[in-house]
Amino acid sequence: MAKPPTFDHFRDVQEELGRSGAAIFRDANGVESLIIDSPYSIHYIHSYAEDSAFFLGLAEGKLLGSKCTNASCGFVYATPRGHCMICGQPTEWKELPRKGRVHSWTTCHFGSEAFLKETPYNLAMIEFDGAGSLLLVRLKDAVQSDLYVGMPVEARFAPNPKYSITDVWFVPAK
Repeated sequence: MAKPPTFDHFRDVQEELGRSGAAIFRDANGVESLIIDSPYSIHYIHSYAEDSAFFLGLAEGKLLGSKCTNASCGFVYATPRGHCMICGQPTEWKELPRKGRVHSWTTCHFGSEAFLKETPYNLAMIEFDGAGSLLLVRLKDAVQSDLYVGMPVEARFAPNPKYSITDVWFVPAK
């Protein structure tokens, strides 16, 4: 049997995997790695427990953060927290604005199976007025050269939710 073809770009490797199931990737240092397509399936049952309201909120087109119930603290988290990480008191749900700003971002040129068709894609840390922490989400409809710190963005929600963080993403605000 012949050795699989060698590629310098991983996108070409991915295409070859779809054709033959095997390819060799040569990295920038000339190191060659055999890459094979080996699909598997797993059935996973997961509970969101106290974070359930966050994912149910996404299905309703809402971004829910949490706010410390201690009146002298009141810290607002853009990602759910059952207890305040500053003072330790319980938190309560707080609806966040649907608009925010890019705090930072990265462009991913490889991702898990769920994101292969979208590569390259942008992940951004979004900051919101009134919240002291950031939310990590996909940033769509923007190319890397158009992104900047402070860029206004707005949330979009999946029309058919899967109760996952991928049910929300941000796009440049109009």
